[in-house]
Amino acid sequence: MTEIPTLPVDRPAGCPFDPPAELRERPALSRLAYPDGHVGWLATSRDAARAVLADSRFSIRYELMHVPFPGAAGAGPLPPAQPGDFTGMDAPRHTRYRRLLVGEFTVRRMRQLTERIEQIASAQLDEMERIGPPADLVQSFAFPVPTMTICELLGVPYEDRDRFQHNASLLTSNSGEGDQEQFVAAFTEITEYVGELVARKRAHPTDDLLSGLTTSDLTDEELTMIGGLLLGAGLETTASMIALGTWVLLSNPDQLAALRADPSKTDTTIEELLRYLSIVPMTMRTALEDVEVDGTLIKEGETVSLSLHQANRDPKYYPNPDTVDIGREAATQVAFSHGIHQCIGQQLARVELRVAIPALVNRFPNLRLMVHDDEVPLRGNAFMSGVHSLPVAW
Repeated sequence: MTEIPTLPVDRPAGCPFDPPAELRERPALSRLAYPDGHVGWLATSRDAARAVLADSRFSIRYELMHVPFPGAAGAGPLPPAQPGDFTGMDAPRHTRYRRLLVGEFTVRRMRQLTERIEQIASAQLDEMERIGPPADLVQSFAFPVPTMTICELLGVPYEDRDRFQHNASLLTSNSGEGDQEQFVAAFTEITEYVGELVARKRAHPTDDLLSGLTTSDLTDEELTMIGGLLLGAGLETTASMIALGTWVLLSNPDQLAALRADPSKTDTTIEELLRYLSIVPMTMRTALEDVEVDGTLIKEGETVSLSLHQANRDPKYYPNPDTVDIGREAATQVAFSHGIHQCIGQQLARVELRVAIPALVNRFPNLRLMVHDDEVPLRGNAFMSGVHSLPVAW
């Protein structure tokens, strides 16, 4: 009997931005052995990934899921999603939360946040310039910009923002690795704080997302969970994109020069960086019934791991997929997933990236890495790409 392979996780030597080379050798759908003994599937093509993500016969419920990453087995099945955690719910439970949140991510709010993000980014760059080089881009810019943006979105009062940012920093720096006691303590304090904030918004609403949601039928428990989810989903991912996106541009000086010369390329630059990096490289779905995908029968109960990173390098849709091309006009990338669970904050993330990265590279025309590429400390978290620090000078 042929041995069923496990998920490859090691990226090619000297290519920190590329998915594991073995993924490229796999067909669109192939068998995958999971650490808990389950035998499921791996999808590597854009067509297969989008087909699964768009099909309601595949579930996102935690308790039905098998996790493909080594070291993730052994704790038993995941518990069901708690009230408010719509990321682990199928329709119609998911629909209720999604509809309420979509109503809060309005064009007006995004416009207001754009102005504030510009101010936040400018203030952080002023501070970087005042202190002078060298600097750790993660701590001096990539992390503070989305942290303060989340504060604006949730309506965190100014007097609480240092406390909020401190615990958010502990939370993200220890996510998936590092000091787990510190992670738990920070998570507990953040959750307690969001709970306090919900109570304050009910009593004295302001013009922010949490205040808007207090007028719905959501309970305090649900609102606290949603606030925590928005923090987790909107902070670490965007901070990683700012840091890694800057590193990619510094590694491709012709593309960086093209962006500086033509600001109209900002939108395509951000889409290309999202495609190329795929910060969240993998997601999973479990079949609720027998489903045929791309001519392959996936049986009820089988989990499919979807390589978003490899789907975003699919040569069928992206010519020279391992090359960064900020002028690329190609098929829509799936870095934000696809279907009804597509990232609800994707437009906010785009606004942050469109503001932050051009502001940084234009403020410091001679921005450069202070270490060789292979000396940048990568995060070893299989659930999300990132760096612990990015030493730069100008």
